[in-house]
Amino acid sequence: MKRILPFVFLLFFMAKTSLANNVGSEKAAEFVKSLSEEQKQQCVFPFKNINRYDWHFLPATMAYRFGVGIKDLDEVQKQAFYALLRAFLSDEGFTRTQDIMSYEYLLKEMEPNNPSRIPENYYVAIYGTPGTDAVWGWKFSGHHLALNFTVVNDTLAFAPFFFGANPAEVKQGPNKGRRLLKLEEDLGFELLQSFTPIQQEIAIFRDEAYSEIVTTNSQVVGRLKPVGLSAKEMTLEQKLMLNKIVAAYLNSMPADVAKARTARIVKEDMDDIWFGWAGDTVLGKPHYYRIQGKTFLVELDNTQNNANHIHSVWRDFDGDFGEDLLQEHYHESHHAKH
Repeated sequence: MKRILPFVFLLFFMAKTSLANNVGSEKAAEFVKSLSEEQKQQCVFPFKNINRYDWHFLPATMAYRFGVGIKDLDEVQKQAFYALLRAFLSDEGFTRTQDIMSYEYLLKEMEPNNPSRIPENYYVAIYGTPGTDAVWGWKFSGHHLALNFTVVNDTLAFAPFFFGANPAEVKQGPNKGRRLLKLEEDLGFELLQSFTPIQQEIAIFRDEAYSEIVTTNSQVVGRLKPVGLSAKEMTLEQKLMLNKIVAAYLNSMPADVAKARTARIVKEDMDDIWFGWAGDTVLGKPHYYRIQGKTFLVELDNTQNNANHIHSVWRDFDGDFGEDLLQEHYHESHHAKH
């Protein structure tokens, strides 16, 4: 079985463009160079600054962000920033990030008196000196968006990353019917509905959906108690559906990063992946699902605003904020000195 699954994943990512991390470092250095001295003081921090671990998905008016706001950049600086962002995401991930940001304009029209609806109220912070340091990182976040990148010797870690959308489905106007996280949500329902009654009874571990992703914006996440149906109890077709869900999340990452993370899942997780569901089993009603392996956790919930407000997150138990890469780097550096 393991020999089939890697092939499926690799096919999924063959068409994606590859990331050269030195290009990412160059784009980051160019962005920093475009900033004024005052903006650099807001945006650039030592790599070991503790605020690197601070992240959130609430609007920036409700949860403080470190860094410089996109709304405060001039057009040249914005171009430099978006070149940086494009270097660290797939085409799909870059488009989705822009779409999520554009929803602030939609929300401002829907809720003109809400002080939190501020377009381009998203913040970027750089840690270390890209282009010079072997270890550096950066993050970008605002309402319904949190991207955290760590580069260690040209190897990229991308977690935690969070995507959300309100509304989950646009109900009116020229974009009626649009769903930014359609694939992740629909594939979850597709897998659930493929189960036999006995499998469904096992997979649905809770009748009521959680009101929020369970791990919220925790800086450190440990493995949760396994719940739901194990992949070992699924048919081959169901396992392939489960793979598609995981791939849908990794699809926002550059191809080489997605392939590397996929290879690790195939090697370390495939015998111990669980799919758990909570809440209703039809779209439009509150629901939540969780996919958990030995090394990673995926959560999706759609419960707020009459189940029309969706959140999703990917966490790496050892790799959030590049912790596994950093431990290896510091270990090797220590031994090299001795």
